[in-house]
Amino acid sequence: MTFTEYVQSRSDELTQAFGQHALVVAASMAIATVLGVGIGLITWRRPRLSGLAIGMSSGFLTIPSFALLGLLIPVLGLGWTPTVFALTLYSLLPIIRNTVVGLRGVDAAIVEAGRGMGMSSFRVLWRVQLPLAWPLILTGIRVSTQMIIGIAAIASYVAGPGLGNQILDGLSRLGSANSLNEALAGTLGVVILALLCDLFFLIVRRLTSSRGLRVR
Repeated sequence: MTFTEYVQSRSDELTQAFGQHALVVAASMAIATVLGVGIGLITWRRPRLSGLAIGMSSGFLTIPSFALLGLLIPVLGLGWTPTVFALTLYSLLPIIRNTVVGLRGVDAAIVEAGRGMGMSSFRVLWRVQLPLAWPLILTGIRVSTQMIIGIAAIASYVAGPGLGNQILDGLSRLGSANSLNEALAGTLGVVILALLCDLFFLIVRRLTSSRGLRVR
């Protein structure tokens, strides 16, 4: 059976796995974005706290994904819960770091101008600093998304959802009928999802950033 014939014969299964992969990445990124931007907003004025937050989130990335997922099994079991938990941890560093860097990079003169107009500190943050830092924050979210799309495939190790099941199953049966087609189909699905997400963030950036900030 050719690769095209295999994809056509398993289209329903592959479509479901693709949708699950996209959903687990979206859920993890939603949680990581709220946590990461929130931590960045709380700590960006305090170098020690922001350094601690960035250091801890970078520490998560040093843990091999197989090891982390395996360690989560006794605590969180199998399936979606350990997958989302692990992906969220791996997503935090670029978001926290870019939020802190973006807010610190706003020109002090612009901040003072906002305060001179009678804005409170909260309004200056919400109306001035966050919009100016947003392109850099969005870049952090985009980098995290691209990173965990690949890591999510490893979650099949803990019975997680997504295309990793096709990849792992195909690789484990290499040499048998359609094993290579199965692994290739899963891998191609991950690549397509990464490209679609990248396009999505490019569109979001154009829609949510002022024209003058797009060149940054």
